[in-house]
Amino acid sequence: MNEYKMETTTLLENYNQKEESQTAEHWTEVIRPQSGWLDIHLRDVWRYRDLLMLLVRRDFVATYKQTLLGPLWIFIQPILVSLTYVVIFSKVAHLSSDGLPPILFYLAGITCWNYFASCLNTTANTFIANAHIFGKVYFPRLVMPLSVSISNLVKFFIQFGLLIIMVVWYAIKGVHIAVNAYLLLLPLFLLIMAGLSLGFGIIVSSLTTKYRDLSYLVTFSVQLLMYASPVVYPLSSVPAGKLRTLLMANPMSGPIEAFKYALLGKGYFSWQLLGYDFSFMVLVLLIGILLFNRIEKTFMDTV
Repeated sequence: MNEYKMETTTLLENYNQKEESQTAEHWTEVIRPQSGWLDIHLRDVWRYRDLLMLLVRRDFVATYKQTLLGPLWIFIQPILVSLTYVVIFSKVAHLSSDGLPPILFYLAGITCWNYFASCLNTTANTFIANAHIFGKVYFPRLVMPLSVSISNLVKFFIQFGLLIIMVVWYAIKGVHIAVNAYLLLLPLFLLIMAGLSLGFGIIVSSLTTKYRDLSYLVTFSVQLLMYASPVVYPLSSVPAGKLRTLLMANPMSGPIEAFKYALLGKGYFSWQLLGYDFSFMVLVLLIGILLFNRIEKTFMDTV
């Protein structure tokens, strides 16, 4: 952990020194106290896009730097979890897999959920985990949670590649899998999942500067939320009624079901549901950014 912190601090200091040497005496940045809720400075995030990419690379490399199997864990983890779900939910509990091979059904849900959960859990600790950096080096603080979303996107596409291999394998064995044109909407599904995890994550991160126990609650809540999402069961297996309405109110239900429908031909696809999920995502993300921006200027006094 100390090595990780030193590496990050050195990276940021070197980046700022490079910026200073390039600008020489020509001032390109004037640091002023923020005056309002809407004083977000998103343009600064774009100016520091090179730093964003460096942090993405660091997040991806540092995660597997001292492991025996390295990036192979990206493949091993979802396969082991999927096999566990096959035994528990398919063989023992006899839950429906929507007419699909159970391993394929669970792997599709886990691929989506892993991206959301990983982004949310990591983003929720942004202020606490990076307090040593925020107190030393200036850069737009939103760069940190954004780098988490992008670096986890790399892992998502690697696991998505594994899922494609599984789909091809079952197709060769004669299992009918109706991949369809809705797969072109994958960027929309990812945008909703990324926006939700980023929005909820920075809200929790902002609140944990004063209420540390929230960081313990997040991991537990994310695990519970998975069972309120169609990851281990299809939405079609839930009869119409209050329970189904409640499950559909979960903004993660839409993109997960739509992803399964697009790739596997089984699931629930609804433009209305996706429209609700997208609107919910925009609202949560806006609240999160405003709160993050507000807490940013005082959090060093409370951390």
